Amino acid sequence: MLDTTMNTGAAGSATASGDGVAKNGMSVPQDMFIRLLVAQVRNQDPLEPKDPSEFVSQLATLSQTEALQTLVSQNNGTAAMLDSLQVLSLGGQVGHTVAVRTSRIDIAGNSVSGSFTLDASSQTTAVVLTAADGRKHRVELGPRAAGTVDFRIDPAALGLPEGRYSIAVDAGEGVPAPGVDVRGVLSGIRLSPTGGVQMNVSGIGEVTPAEITGFFGRETTSSNG
Repeated sequence: MLDTTMNTGAAGSATASGDGVAKNGMSVPQDMFIRLLVAQVRNQDPLEPKDPSEFVSQLATLSQTEALQTLVSQNNGTAAMLDSLQVLSLGGQVGHTVAVRTSRIDIAGNSVSGSFTLDASSQTTAVVLTAADGRKHRVELGPRAAGTVDFRIDPAALGLPEGRYSIAVDAGEGVPAPGVDVRGVLSGIRLSPTGGVQMNVSGIGEVTPAEITGFFGRETTSSNG
């Protein structure tokens, strides 16, 4: 039978030292467990003593729990360090052109370039831009063989007003719509308040490193390509 008085005293003694460490050098959970274990032994029924294996099992469970907590803490610290290193390494790419896998682009007068990969040949390949009002604009590319297809969109020639558009590829019936990689200039990198790296790309907005599909040289013209 557990002595509740001893339990309260153990908790108070363990927390009084502060910073999660008892005066004897053990962590608070370990110190409390030892005190409770001693209390159980002292107050057990002599005619029906506790099985020693139960105590060993409890101690093993406590050790495993503390080990997992320590591992989680170490992983969080490592993740934060890696994010910082990633920002530093990507900082050298600011001002360079990158390719981003995206379904949204900003039209602001400059031409937009990018590419996509067809799994099969297409006879009616087109890049489709959909404005915020739902109006669709097709950029016909004609028949294309399977493989990588490059494209360039001139907003002025198409009469596209500035704004946010969705972008997709229509490869015709029976041909899966591929993902679109749009090129833009990497203008900045930051760590978000919730953790993780955010990259600002012209004509696209903020993206994560996982959305970057290619790095190229510095821009030599005013276009995004």
